[in-house]
Amino acid sequence: MKPGIHPKYNVSKVKCATCGHEFEVGTTASNFRIDTCSNCHPFYTGQQTFIQAAGRVEKFNKRYGMNEKK
Repeated sequence: MKPGIHPKYNVSKVKCATCGHEFEVGTTASNFRIDTCSNCHPFYTGQQTFIQAAGRVEKFNKRYGMNEKK
């Protein structure tokens, strides 16, 4: 490795703008804020809803007549 060409590697604090959770990461940037973190994001917390999937099934049934009585 060439000396003097690599950026300084720091341990920085990251703060979530949504829930206020703070944690440390190794990065070349200084302190920064993020919108959502793994502490409050619905995918990671298990509170994710699948509303769109139900709409897709109803749309399919409506288009191809699966709910009509024959």
